[in-house]
Amino acid sequence: MPAKQATIHWTENGLEHNALWRSERGAPPPARVAIADDSISADTAYRLACEGTALLWRGDFHNARQILQAMARRIDQTPQRKKRRNAGPETAAANTGTADAFNRHRLAQSQRARILGALLLPFDADYSIALRRAPDARLACSEAWGPVLATDGPCIATLRDLLGMTGAHEWRKKGVAIEALGDAPNNRIYPHYGVFSPVRGEYVALAGLAPLPALLVPHAAAGTGVATFDIGTGTGVLSAMLARRGAAHIVATDQDTRALTCAQQNLTQLGVDAQVTLLKADLFPAGRAALVVCNPPWIPARPSSPIEYAVYDEGSRMLLGFLKGLSAHLLEGGEGWLILSDLAEHLGLRSRAMLLAAFADNGLQVLGRLDAKPQHHKPSDVSDPLHAARAAEVTSLWRLGAITPAN
Repeated sequence: MPAKQATIHWTENGLEHNALWRSERGAPPPARVAIADDSISADTAYRLACEGTALLWRGDFHNARQILQAMARRIDQTPQRKKRRNAGPETAAANTGTADAFNRHRLAQSQRARILGALLLPFDADYSIALRRAPDARLACSEAWGPVLATDGPCIATLRDLLGMTGAHEWRKKGVAIEALGDAPNNRIYPHYGVFSPVRGEYVALAGLAPLPALLVPHAAAGTGVATFDIGTGTGVLSAMLARRGAAHIVATDQDTRALTCAQQNLTQLGVDAQVTLLKADLFPAGRAALVVCNPPWIPARPSSPIEYAVYDEGSRMLLGFLKGLSAHLLEGGEGWLILSDLAEHLGLRSRAMLLAAFADNGLQVLGRLDAKPQHHKPSDVSDPLHAARAAEVTSLWRLGAITPAN
């Protein structure tokens, strides 16, 4: 049976109302809801949101966006006395890149999301928004929420979720150019809503540079079907890279239906879908392969929403699961490629010694390693509370092999 959908309740004009509640963060429906329109001030909206009251918008859509921006500015403009009080330990934590700085950052992000998530919008049964100057976001909503169902009816969602869906829709239309996949225009990946976008292109480039295992090379040249596994395929970008390098039989797994749909469309438009079989699975498919590739979430922390599962790996579940099962899924002479940033090490969340110990504990040896510095803007953003850690970050492709027992 499908899970029961949540319902939001509120009072308006003396009458009780309810509607389907949608939250990409998995947040429960707010218990307190007030009606808000163009007459509300940003200060009042911010105060109510901080107190835990959600605001169901009935005014002009553009004014709602302005209220949201004003609320964001108030969050960012910490009173000077509070800044002075926190300057010592917070600045020290940020500059040393400790786990404390990361935990503060995550807490601030969570509080920000809660406050800005208090501004709600009404959606009709067809996902249209009955507000003045509201955009036609029906296609973006259907991409994120699925096709309209006659049984659903009207719903309520946050303005932030809508902005996220429309932003993802634009990314899906224009795509992300991946230089390592070759020349334009046949090098674009089109991420879907809720599927991590490969904007960190250095990790894809590493998969294009690493030497293919000797076991795979003659078969790749001949186009025959020695297996390659892509664990947690996401958009399918690594499968596409391996297919372009000649891997003729790739099994790509993911446990997220959105990711599998996204990967299928990307692989088809890149013309490599005949080389890739997509499978819904948690980690490994059955059998053994000459090459097993995995790019797990890089930060061992608890996701605060479903969309964060591509970034945060609580307890290093996926990383350790991959290492634990790798030897059993490698052909003799095969390799496992682990693509991992060391950001967690600079944040004090995982040490290099812990990673190397996990290799050894699971009967794996390091055959080689390729490194790349991130190309995005965050390492140069000195205002980022995690700047010290980001500036030191390196992304690595670890070539792992099974340790052969001594005779």
